[in-house]
Amino acid sequence: MQVFFARRTDTARKLLMFTPESVRGRFQIDWIISNLRWLLLLSVAVVSVLHSPLVYGKLLDPFDFIPQVILIVIGALYNVGVMLFLHYGPLRQAIPVISLAVDTVLSISLVLASGGLTSPLLFFALFPILTAALRFSQMVSLAVTGAIILLCGLFGYLLAPLATRDTDLASFIASSFILGLAALVSGAVSNQMKQIVARRRRQEEEAELRKLRAAREHSRVIFELASTLSATLNYHTVLEAVLDVGEAGMRELGQPNLSHVSLVLLFGEQHLHIVTSRHLPHRDQNIVFEGRRGALAQALSTAELQIVNDPASDPELGQLIAMQGCKQAIIVPLRAGFENYGAVVFASAQPDTYNTELQELLVAVCNQAIVALQNAQLYQSLREEKERIVEVEEAERKKLARDLHDGPTQSIAAIAMRLNYVRMLLERQQDLAQVMEELTRIEELARRTTKEIRQMLFTLRPLILETQGLKAALEQYVAKLAETDPLPIHLQAAPEIDNLLERNAQGVIFYIIEEAIGNARKHAKAKNLWVRLYTRANMFIAEVEDDGVGFDVDAVQARYDERGSLGMLNMHERADMIGGKLSIASAPGRGTRITLTVPLQNR
Repeated sequence: MQVFFARRTDTARKLLMFTPESVRGRFQIDWIISNLRWLLLLSVAVVSVLHSPLVYGKLLDPFDFIPQVILIVIGALYNVGVMLFLHYGPLRQAIPVISLAVDTVLSISLVLASGGLTSPLLFFALFPILTAALRFSQMVSLAVTGAIILLCGLFGYLLAPLATRDTDLASFIASSFILGLAALVSGAVSNQMKQIVARRRRQEEEAELRKLRAAREHSRVIFELASTLSATLNYHTVLEAVLDVGEAGMRELGQPNLSHVSLVLLFGEQHLHIVTSRHLPHRDQNIVFEGRRGALAQALSTAELQIVNDPASDPELGQLIAMQGCKQAIIVPLRAGFENYGAVVFASAQPDTYNTELQELLVAVCNQAIVALQNAQLYQSLREEKERIVEVEEAERKKLARDLHDGPTQSIAAIAMRLNYVRMLLERQQDLAQVMEELTRIEELARRTTKEIRQMLFTLRPLILETQGLKAALEQYVAKLAETDPLPIHLQAAPEIDNLLERNAQGVIFYIIEEAIGNARKHAKAKNLWVRLYTRANMFIAEVEDDGVGFDVDAVQARYDERGSLGMLNMHERADMIGGKLSIASAPGRGTRITLTVPLQNR
């Protein structure tokens, strides 16, 4: 998602940087003109050397060339200054005007220093005329031309000998015509070039605007998706939003084709199932995919989107009737880390539908959907866990109420009845020996009830477990059971187990063993019960075994959800909490053995 927005932002940044008179464009033009100025100055030097022996028909003194040399040096230094200002100078904006003025003065000076309008260096005068036409307008070019013709012609005419003035006048007219024609032609060419450049610039602006609009639409679609998905934690709503936003994004990007087919495939126990779809016939809704062949398998194995041309020929997508009329399909895997959730498939009846922009959009949509899907699943898991905890608490309350009703409540009721009987005996002043006998029975019943209540309190919160550990808690628990239940419980516990297990793990193990012992006392009809705690190969093992009637484990677990008790389920879930595994081995007439295995390296 961040890459998607970064690309869109980059496009917008480029558009904001683009202007008709951009700094970069001016820099390139000034740089080209500066390089051309070097070429012309070199040409001036070469022409000056080639024409040095004869000017105006007489041999020149070497000192007559000093003005030209000075002007060439001035032009070179000036050009170096211009190039430096292009890179570092603050007068970059004023360079076009300054360079035109300097080029005009330099041209006039070179022409005058080498013979006026009849000078072989007259070609240098074309330079400011052409640059004026290219950079400003035809009127400026004509003004520069007029200035060159007027100054060069006037000073050339005045400086020429009288005998050659008629000839110079003809040269003046010819040179003026050439320079004026050059100004007109360069102006016309410049106008055409400016129109072409302006047209191309408008096209670039329109293209950039289209990109910006597309980027804005992409951002709006993704924002809507994020808003939609963040507003709900419902599993099915998230999947529906993925397809809705995906199709909306394609419509915004110029693909309003109603023959789009889209579907979300999620893994069940082994295969991919269609959980939601758009424009898919009813017959296709129940098709199951293995995800082991064709483009679907490739997308799931590589976790990269796949473009499928002619999806009807794909070994798995071809099962769908809707794919028979499609020319192109795109498969985007739903994957987070190393976990594959499934894939989203979009298909179109038009070829070459899914260009780069659409691919980026659909990948961004699906990536956002993965996060929302994970959140929805976590939320659903939390709801289920909350409901399960409520059920467990309710079951524990019912169990406590049942134990209180069957144990201490009955005993207290019996005590009340016997006390009433003793009161009747005292009122009738009957045998005191019988009264004492009843009082003794009441005392024994009260003591036994007290032990039952203490045993229940110990089961609810064994304080010794927190202070002395699992072994001591089980020893005390077995001792308390022996006070009220004649069933022999044989406890065998290795002394080092308390040092190998964390306190939280010890508490969970205690409750699992307590649940197993309680089940055996109620249902096993056993004569003996063994509790063994030991370690083996970095594993802690707890066994609760009885020699009772046993039961068919598969039959009981198959219909366990229909039973009112959740004891076995609670034991399995508590074992999972500490990374352990619970197994139950039993058969009718062969007793029962419950084994809890917990890895010690995780403790």
